[in-house]
Amino acid sequence: MIKAVFELAPCAEPESALAELIKETVGRDIALDGFEIRRRSVDARRGRARFVYTADIQIADKRDEAEAAFRLHGTVCEAEEEYSFPKPLREPGTRPVVAGFGPAGIFAALCLAESGYKPIVLERGRPVDIRARDVEAFFSGGELDENSNVQYGEGGAGAFSDGKLNTLVKDRSFRGGYVLKKLVEAGAPPEILWLAHPHVGTDKLRPVVKNIRGRILALGGEIRFGTPLEDIGVNALGGLEYIIAGGEKIKADALFLAVGQSARGIAETLYKRGAELERKPFSVGFRIEHPQGLINAAQYGAGDETRFLPPAEYKLFSHTACGRTVYSFCMCPGGSVLAAASERGKLVTNGMSLHSRAGANANSAILCEVLPSDLPSSGLFAGYEWRGSLEKAAYELGGGGFTAPAQLLGEYLKGERAVPAAAPTYPRGVRPCDVSRLFAPQMNVAFRQAFAEFGRKVRGFDHPGALITAAETRTSSPVRVLRGADRQSNIKGVYPLGEGAGYAGGIMSAAIDGIKSAEEYVLQVQ
Repeated sequence: MIKAVFELAPCAEPESALAELIKETVGRDIALDGFEIRRRSVDARRGRARFVYTADIQIADKRDEAEAAFRLHGTVCEAEEEYSFPKPLREPGTRPVVAGFGPAGIFAALCLAESGYKPIVLERGRPVDIRARDVEAFFSGGELDENSNVQYGEGGAGAFSDGKLNTLVKDRSFRGGYVLKKLVEAGAPPEILWLAHPHVGTDKLRPVVKNIRGRILALGGEIRFGTPLEDIGVNALGGLEYIIAGGEKIKADALFLAVGQSARGIAETLYKRGAELERKPFSVGFRIEHPQGLINAAQYGAGDETRFLPPAEYKLFSHTACGRTVYSFCMCPGGSVLAAASERGKLVTNGMSLHSRAGANANSAILCEVLPSDLPSSGLFAGYEWRGSLEKAAYELGGGGFTAPAQLLGEYLKGERAVPAAAPTYPRGVRPCDVSRLFAPQMNVAFRQAFAEFGRKVRGFDHPGALITAAETRTSSPVRVLRGADRQSNIKGVYPLGEGAGYAGGIMSAAIDGIKSAEEYVLQVQ
């Protein structure tokens, strides 16, 4: 096999153009046995955007490999290693329980089910189809269902997002590739296997989640919707003895805790039962919307061929002069801003894209780190309290009814009136407000300093007509449930995982975290 890299000008059918380029470069005198795309990215650094492909090329006659590699400027190498979940040697005494059916819980449950362990999955919310109807009803002006919304339900918060699948997690054991393959098996678009920045889109992600649920059920697993984890019982040796869920006491010696970062009550319950927790850093801010065309022009330039490129993305980071870090998060090309509240009287925003990313606007969260000095006390749950007060203030500033406070960027930065460049996409409507009232003065200073830098990095990012909508607060948990090298809490048998436990920051990293915890459980059982 030969690994080689190719650059292509953007065109309507780049994969077909790649096939022709490989044939021409190898030459007609060397027979090909096919090729597989391993990665595709977009390189716009030299002022002219190009597709960059990495491909594995099979040569029909091994004797021709060296010459083919020379012509392709490639390397002869072995096939890439793939991940496999460890095989169990025996069954556990009781069925493992998974609490939460977001990415971490889904992949923990799937790995356990495929290993013959028949997990019991508890999910506070509803199946994804019913949940989607509940969410749409809320977006259209209906009442908020506190058990079925953008935060709670099958698929977790990731089911209403861009469905981004890239991660900063070091993946030397190829678990990330395993996650992608399982998603494709469940119906996700095959190109996620090779795109440099893969995404599914919320419309494609929902049926994928349903298909994985079906796989778990077919293997003997059980999924209980509308059944929140309520309490746990700990034995005299400090190990898990039972859980209480939906009013039922269930004997259990293994609990995969993947309840998400909005489930403050579970964190408090664990603490009361003796689990070790700690405060952790988190960030808050707002969503910003620009016309997608503005971002495309800034990232790709204005050439005619750019129409063949995907909607442009960005990732921004600033260590501001005032000492706080400000960064973009969960960027949604061609997407919309969501009403992501899970509690009455508290307003939360988030972002979402469909698979096509065909919306008029780009949006992302712009976040500023929260310092310990910002919080009302040094208590373990002070971050939750402060975050909740910010969400309440955003609700009230918007005038109630989940109308969001919004402001044009020019007014926020310099108090200057501006012409809107992007129409708001937040579904419950926006109210023009002074958004700076939500944040401490030092945080507003940091945001304003960061925008000056962001405008130099992405031309037009600080356009006065860009729209900010507040408040973005559910980016990471304010607390972490501590775990040891065996991935268990000090309460043996409790495996804290995913975003809610403080160990992940997106769909892919949460899924990998779920797999690692399931692996450790299998090893402990053996």
